Amino acid sequence: MAVNFGGVAMKNPVNTASGTFGFGWQFADLMDVSALGAITTKGCAATPWPGNPAPRMTEVRGGMMNSVGLQNPGVEGFAAEAGPWLKELADTGTRVICQVAGHSTEEYVRALELFVELCPWASGFEINVSCPNLAAGGVACGSTPEGAAEVMRACRAVTERPLFVKMAPVRVPEIARVLEAEGANGLTLINSISGMAIDVETRRSKISRPTGGLSGPLCHPIAVRMVWEAARAVSIPICGVGGIMTGEDAAEFILAGATCVSVGMANLIEPDAATRILSELEAWARRQGVSDITELVGALEC
Repeated sequence: MAVNFGGVAMKNPVNTASGTFGFGWQFADLMDVSALGAITTKGCAATPWPGNPAPRMTEVRGGMMNSVGLQNPGVEGFAAEAGPWLKELADTGTRVICQVAGHSTEEYVRALELFVELCPWASGFEINVSCPNLAAGGVACGSTPEGAAEVMRACRAVTERPLFVKMAPVRVPEIARVLEAEGANGLTLINSISGMAIDVETRRSKISRPTGGLSGPLCHPIAVRMVWEAARAVSIPICGVGGIMTGEDAAEFILAGATCVSVGMANLIEPDAATRILSELEAWARRQGVSDITELVGALEC
């Protein structure tokens, strides 16, 4: 079940999606976190962010919508609070990938510099280029090839450790090729899809903002398609994210070209979902008659 995700050697392909698993320790009494191949921690910026006002989450048919606004304690607060526990987790062989947030290229660079300095136990870093670029009127930093390239180029100069990019679900093949050219070690896709949920009685949004990020099973077929598109466009490995509720869901991503997968919304309704999905994924791989799950990466037959 071992895979290599862009230089991060994972004992199995199951990761957790940033923002759905806290900093890992929150789940320690609910499951064996060390059974997973990796966890990706909630995104942190160079300075603390308060996030958006409540309500910030709501259920929708087939999934959920959130507008948390990447609330976080800042890299220094994160390292002080969660660092000792995450180092112990890393010592068990479960890889820790830290997500980097920012509202501008300069903010990404500063946050990454702090991560590199304060988190020696991190196997790699995930750059969340879906953060809004405030200087550009709120457009996501990675929503254009030019914006994604600028962030990736600047971050690549900071560290030789593996860098992954959490991609927005827009212009995937084109932006994926740009990120590969600028030195990304791997891609994580997809991030949530923008949507709206309206309370028809109050005529107000069900969250504090007009729009939010859709995630969950309703996004799964879209995410599988985008992973397949990215895998055909680049040679670097991909982590598939989007509506994974079962081992079969994870297997779809593998067949579409993902080297590993991240469990997201399922963590919020079944705290030990990731370990169950890992067990189901391994059982599926055995049924396929292969000795190494990497034999199934991109094995879709059309």
